[in-house]
Amino acid sequence: MGSPWKPFLLLSVISGLSDFARAVAARPISYAAVLRMKPDSSSSAFNSRSRPRQQHSGGLVTPDWPAFSSHPLSALSQPSSQEDYRSEESEEFGPVFMQEPDDVIFPLDSDEKKVVIHCEARGNPPPTYSWYINGTEVDAEADYRYSLIDGNLIITNASETTDYGRYQCKAQNSFGTVLSRDGILQFAYLGAFSGKARGAVSVREGQGVVLMCTPPPHSPDIIYSWVFNEFPSFVAEDSRRFISQDTGNLYISKVQPSDVGSYICLVKNTVTNARVLSPPTPLTLKTDGVMGEYEPKIEVHFPTSVLAARGVTVRLECFALGNPVPTITWRKINGNIPKKARLRKSQAVLEIPNIQLEDSGTYECKAENPRGGTAFKGHLQVYTLPQWVRMINDTQMDSGEKLQWECKATGRPRPTYRWLRNGLPLTSQGRVEIVNGELTNHKVQQTDSGMYQCVAENKYGAIYSNAELKILASAPVFIPNPIRVIATLGKDVSLECKPRASPKPRITWKRGDRRIQPNKRIMLLRNNTLRIVNSSRADEGNYVCRAENQLGSAELTAMLWVKEAMRVELSPARVEVTVGESVVLSCKATHDTSLDVAFQWFFNQKPINFQQDGGHFEYIQTQSSTVDLMIRSILLKHAGKYGCRAQTSADTVFAEAELLVRGPPGPPGVVIVEEITDTTATLSWTRGLDNHSPISTYNVQARSPFSLGWQTVKTDPDPVTGDMESAIAVELNPWVEYEFRVVASNAIGTGDPSAPSRAVRTKEAVPSVAPANVSGGNGRRHELVISWEPVSEEFQNGEGFGYIVAFRANGSRGWKEKMVTSADSTTYKYRDETFPPLTPFEVKVGVYNNKGDGPFSKVVVIHSAEGEPREAPSDVKAYSVSSSEIRVTWKLPNLEPGRPRGYEVSFWTDMEQEESGKKQRTVKNETSMVLTGLEGNSLYHITVKGFNSIGQGPASTTVTAKTRKAPPSQPPSNLMWIQEGNNVSLSWDPVKAKENESDVIGYMVLLKQEGRGHSQVTRTINPSTMLSLPEGGTYIIEVRALSEGGDGAVSSQVRVVTSSGVRAKSKQGSVHCPPQSLAWTLLLLVLLVPSASW
Repeated sequence: MGSPWKPFLLLSVISGLSDFARAVAARPISYAAVLRMKPDSSSSAFNSRSRPRQQHSGGLVTPDWPAFSSHPLSALSQPSSQEDYRSEESEEFGPVFMQEPDDVIFPLDSDEKKVVIHCEARGNPPPTYSWYINGTEVDAEADYRYSLIDGNLIITNASETTDYGRYQCKAQNSFGTVLSRDGILQFAYLGAFSGKARGAVSVREGQGVVLMCTPPPHSPDIIYSWVFNEFPSFVAEDSRRFISQDTGNLYISKVQPSDVGSYICLVKNTVTNARVLSPPTPLTLKTDGVMGEYEPKIEVHFPTSVLAARGVTVRLECFALGNPVPTITWRKINGNIPKKARLRKSQAVLEIPNIQLEDSGTYECKAENPRGGTAFKGHLQVYTLPQWVRMINDTQMDSGEKLQWECKATGRPRPTYRWLRNGLPLTSQGRVEIVNGELTNHKVQQTDSGMYQCVAENKYGAIYSNAELKILASAPVFIPNPIRVIATLGKDVSLECKPRASPKPRITWKRGDRRIQPNKRIMLLRNNTLRIVNSSRADEGNYVCRAENQLGSAELTAMLWVKEAMRVELSPARVEVTVGESVVLSCKATHDTSLDVAFQWFFNQKPINFQQDGGHFEYIQTQSSTVDLMIRSILLKHAGKYGCRAQTSADTVFAEAELLVRGPPGPPGVVIVEEITDTTATLSWTRGLDNHSPISTYNVQARSPFSLGWQTVKTDPDPVTGDMESAIAVELNPWVEYEFRVVASNAIGTGDPSAPSRAVRTKEAVPSVAPANVSGGNGRRHELVISWEPVSEEFQNGEGFGYIVAFRANGSRGWKEKMVTSADSTTYKYRDETFPPLTPFEVKVGVYNNKGDGPFSKVVVIHSAEGEPREAPSDVKAYSVSSSEIRVTWKLPNLEPGRPRGYEVSFWTDMEQEESGKKQRTVKNETSMVLTGLEGNSLYHITVKGFNSIGQGPASTTVTAKTRKAPPSQPPSNLMWIQEGNNVSLSWDPVKAKENESDVIGYMVLLKQEGRGHSQVTRTINPSTMLSLPEGGTYIIEVRALSEGGDGAVSSQVRVVTSSGVRAKSKQGSVHCPPQSLAWTLLLLVLLVPSASW
C-alpha cells in the first residue's frame, strides 16, 4: 500500500524546483550576454548595421554601461527574450570576452598548490584559447605544470622565479581573434629575520636615536610594529616616538630613561597575515652626561617625487629628532591642503584619501623646536589610467563601402593608441589609414572581415575596445513573400520593396507581364517603394518587385485590395453633465464587412487605461461594429475631449466628442490687497472657472495669528455677488496681520478657495477693549494689590500698549492714576503707611497705546491687605499621648485685622536649639494638633504662632511636655489554647517591661478570619482570654501588650482551622502535617502555624 504522504512529497519537490527556477531566472547575466540579445527578433545580420560590443580595460578601469548597471537583466526574466536568445544562438559571431584575467597574488605557503587565472569568452562557433606570459605563448603540452580548462589557465607547483609576470588570454574562432587585458601574477611570502644577534645601541639621555628594522625578504607590502621588552607590549607612537611604514625603523626624537630596554621589530604580511620577529636590539643610556638641547633634524620623510593613482589614499611621512621634541607642521606650496586630508601619528603623517588631480602639487613638512627648525619639500603627482570616452562597435557593411572607426580615451599621461586585427598589429597600408585613435578603410573587401581592437594605453595601464567587422555578401531574399496590402478607396497606397541583399540590388516593378512606368499617379520613390495616388478599384491586383545583384535575383509579389472607406459616428457629439452624474458615449463604425474592426478610446488624445481608471470608465461592446464608453460618478477632471479610434487592416478613422462637466466653481485668481486702514481692507481678485454653472456669490475669508484657521469676515457690500471682482473686508482689528482668500459658490456647490493674499497689517488705532476681571486683595500690611486679565495682543491696536491703574479710597473724590508700561502685566501694588488694614478702595483699570487712551473697566471695590497676625495664641497646653506623640491645644487670639489663616507649632528637645527644631502647620484654622514621630521619654519645648498670606505673628509662651517611655519590646510568648466548639480559650506568658519601657497595663488580642477584611479586637488586663469563633474557617490570632507608651511588640501568629463539634488543644510551635491518605480525618484537627507579625 502506498504512503499517503507521497503526493505531498511530490508537491514539495515540484515547489522546490519552481523556486530554484525562479532564482536562476533572477540571476543577472553578463554584459556580453545582454549585448548578444537583439531588440527585434525579426531582424537579421544583414539589416543590423552597428551594435555595441563589450569593452575591457587593463585592470582598474571599468566601462560605463548605464543601461545595464541599474537594472540587471536576465534572459529568462525578460518578455520575448528567450526567442531573441535562441536567435542569437543560431547567429554566428566572433569571440566576446565574458571574463578576463585579473591580477592574482598567490601565497607561496598556501595548501592549495594550484594557481588559477580565469578567462572566458562567448562566440559561435565556440572559441578556443591560448595564453601568453610576458609576451611568450604558453606551451601547455610541453610543460606539464600548465593546463587549460574552459579557457582558464591552471599552473601547478607555481614558483616566483618561473611564473611571475604578465598573463594575456587569446580567444579565437573562425570569425577572428581577440586579446584580453593583462593580468599580473605575483607571489606572497615573508622570510625570516637573520638569526644573528644585534648589537646594543647606547645613547645619552636627551639624544635622538633610530633603531633599524632591516626586514627579511617579502612580497607584497608588510606592516611594521615594535615590541618593547616582551610580547605583546607594543611601542606606543606619540610626538616623541614614530614607526615608519616606509622604512620600518623606530625613531625616538628624545630618549628618556624609561626608553631603556630591549626592542624587537615585528613585521606582518598584508596578504598571508604571517608574522615574524627580529632579534632584540638593546637600548642603553650612556653615563657620561645628558645631551643638551639641539635643533631638529628630519630623519624620515616622503620622497622628493611621489606618484599616486587617482582615487587611492596617499600617506606622506615626516619625523624629526630633536631636543626639545620637535613639532611637525604641514603646508601646500601655492595652495591649500585638501579639506579631506587628515593628520595622523601626532602630525607625523599627512593622509589624503581619494586623491584627485587637483591634489597634485608641492607639499612641505616643517619640524621646529625652541632651538630652531628645518623643512623638507616633495612633489606629489597624480596619474590616471586610460578611460574610454568613445569606443568602437560591431559593424556590418557591404563590400566596397567606406569604414570609419574612432576610439578616444582620457588619462594622465595622455594615452597613445594602437590597433589590432585578429590579435595582430594593424598599421596604415593600402586601403587602411590609421591616425591615432581613428581607423579608416576606404573600400572594404571580404578579406577585411574579422575582430578589431583599439588599445589606449599609457605607462600605468591599457584598455581595450573590441568590435567585429562583417562584410556582407548575399543574393536578394524577400521575407515575408508574398505580402497582402489593403488600401482605402481614394487614398494613397505604398508598396514597399526591401530585400535582404549585399551588395545593393537593382529594383524593377511590373504588373502582370508589363513593367510599370512611373506617371503622375504611380511613382517609384528613391527607397524603391511604389506609391499609387488616389487608389481605385482598377488598381487591385498583383504587383511584382524584382531585385537583382551579381550574386542572384529574387521577386516579391504584393497583392493589393482596394476597399470602401470606413465612417465612424460618435454620439452625442457634445454633452453637459453635473458632477456625480454618469454618461454613455456610443461609437459606431460603418465599414467593409469583409474586414474586422478594432476600437480604442482616448481622453484628451491619450489612451484610456480601463484597468487603472476602472472606477470611472467602462468599455462596453454592444455589437461587432459598435462600442460604448460609460463614464460613472463624473468629476470635474473628466471634462474634455473623448476620442474613438476605429481601425481595420485598410484604414483608421478617429472621431471626437466633447464632455462639459458642471460643478462647483474653480478657485478665484490671486487676491490682491488694494488698500488697508485700521479696520478695513479693500480686496480684488480675478474670476476662476465657473465650471459651466454661473457663480452666484463670493465668500471672503481671513486668517490671523489669533484666529482658529480661516474665518469668514463681514464685507461691504454684503453679499458679494458673482459678477463682482472686488469687496471691502470690514470690522477688522487694528494692528493685526491678516491674510485673505476668496471662495466662490454656484448652484452646484462651493468650490476650492483661492491662493492666500500676501500678509498685510491693519493700521494702528486707539485701544477699544478694557481689561476684564479686575480684582485684588492680599499683599503685605499697608499694600493695595490690584490684578486684572491682560488684554490680548489681538486687541491692543498698536505699539506702545500699556495700562492705566486708577484708584481712590471710598468717599474721596480724586482718582490716583499709575501707568503700567508692560503689555503683559497683570498686577499693580500700591503701598501707603497711612491707611489701615482692609481699607476699601474703588478701582478701575484702563488701556492706552501710542495713538491715545482707551476705555476703563467698570469700577470695583478692593480692600487693602489686612497684615500679618498681631497677637499670639493663648492658653497653650501640651500633654503626652504616647512615647512618640504629644497633643498641643490653644485658644484663638483676638480676631482683629490680621486674622490667622492657620497655626504653626514649633517643638524641640533639651538637646536642640529652637532654631534647629521641627515645625508642623495646621491645615486650617484649627486649635489643636498631635505631634508625631517623637523620641520616647524625652522633654519637648513647644510654641504656637499664627500665620496668614502676609506673614507670621508672634509666638506664644513656651510650654513643655515629656513623652512617655517606649512600649514593651518583648512580645507575648508561649501562646496556648483549648478549643471547644466555637469557643477558644487562649493564654500566654505575661510580658515584663524593661526599666526604660512603660509598664504593662493590659493586652490586646486581634482575631481575624482569613480572606476577610473584618477583625475583632479584645482587650484584657490578664494574660488570658476567651474568644468566640462565629463560624467554621481559618482564623489568625495575634497578641500584644498595652502600655502608656503605646502598643508593644506583636506575638507570632497563631492559625486556627476549625469546624463545629471539635475539641482540640494545642501549644504554640506545634505543627501538624497530615498525609494525603488521612486528609479527611486530619481535616478535623486544628493546626497552629507561627507566622510573621501583622
